[in-house]
Amino acid sequence: MKQYYRARHILLEDKEDAFEMISLLNSGSLFEDLAKEYSECHSSERGGDLGKFSSGTMLAEFERALYQMKINDISKPVKTKFGFHVIERLE
Repeated sequence: MKQYYRARHILLEDKEDAFEMISLLNSGSLFEDLAKEYSECHSSERGGDLGKFSSGTMLAEFERALYQMKINDISKPVKTKFGFHVIERLE
C-alpha cells in the first residue's frame, strides 16, 4: 500500500550549509524564504514545496528520512546523490 506525503526541502552542496539552514529555521526564519534564496533545486521557486507524492517516488534516503518524521518536523541534513537536503514534512 502506497503512502502519500507532502514536503518541502532546501537542497545544498555542503553539510555545513545544511546545518546553517537548520539553525536559521530554529531562530525563526521562514522555510520558504530560505528555500527561495539558498536551495539549488528548481522547487526553490515554490519555497521548496515538492507537492504531494507517493512512496517510491523520491530517492530512498529522502524517503527514509521523511518516513521517520512527524508533520511539521524539520530533518537533520539528508545526503543524496544531489547534495544535502533539509526537509520539512507537511502531510
